Amino acid sequence: MIATVLLFSILISGCSLPGLSGASESTIKIGAQNLTESEILANMISQLIEHNTDLNTELIKNLGSNYVQHQAMLGGDIDISATRYSGTDLTSTLGKDAVKDPEKALKIVQDEFKKEFGYKWFDSYGFDNTYAFTVTKELAEEAQLEKVSDLKQSAQNYKLGVDNAWLKRKGDGYEGFVDTYGIEFGKTFPMQIGLVYDAVKNEKMDIVLAFSTDGRIKAYDLKILEDDKKYFPPYDCSPVIPEKVLKEHPEIEGIVGKLIGKIDTETMQELNYEVDGNLKEPSVVAEEYLKKNNYFE
Repeated sequence: MIATVLLFSILISGCSLPGLSGASESTIKIGAQNLTESEILANMISQLIEHNTDLNTELIKNLGSNYVQHQAMLGGDIDISATRYSGTDLTSTLGKDAVKDPEKALKIVQDEFKKEFGYKWFDSYGFDNTYAFTVTKELAEEAQLEKVSDLKQSAQNYKLGVDNAWLKRKGDGYEGFVDTYGIEFGKTFPMQIGLVYDAVKNEKMDIVLAFSTDGRIKAYDLKILEDDKKYFPPYDCSPVIPEKVLKEHPEIEGIVGKLIGKIDTETMQELNYEVDGNLKEPSVVAEEYLKKNNYFE
């Protein structure tokens, strides 16, 4: 009975239940997916807005998927998506075929998001978080491996550790990889994506399929092989903001724009590792980066 009365009180008072809610005129809500880099970048945007304006910000974290993040923005529950990935939204949100050319993929999502949703899709922060074949630097030097095509002569001798879903996935999965490169590995071992880094570092695997911005690539001194046939679609990362938000707060566009083109893959690896490896809070890592690069001056 008490619960019923409380719920009725919430409804008639027009209050929101805890969680997502619309932004007030002076509060900008920034959405972050449950990815380390998403939380770091959301904190950077938050700190820059609060430093340069009288606006308050609130982080809406742990948006579990791109779909959830997109629905939150459609519903007005977030004002800024800190991280959207060109390849993901091209195929999932827009329902289009994958495009291998990064500039073309970015142009399509920018044009279509403006036309269909009235959103500004910014240019990339400067990094692309995609699948990447990864080896130790020792093996790369020994076998003279610089690009994926270099594996053709020796792949039959290598053990490959991969995310199980990739082995079965259509489009940019293992079957398509074999068709594109003409390369098959001696043995493939399905495993959780988070375990591949230790597996290759400890020589349990010869090569693994990793995520290009994971901090352990740099921390473990691993080497990413160049995808020289551009097999994997581009997943360039950008912030996205509805044009109505930019119209109400035009200063935000220039503030967010300060991060565009400034964070390359190696830098994102380092920032991610500060959180995942050194156990710092994303807000601390964001602040340290902004101070180091004179964003608060």
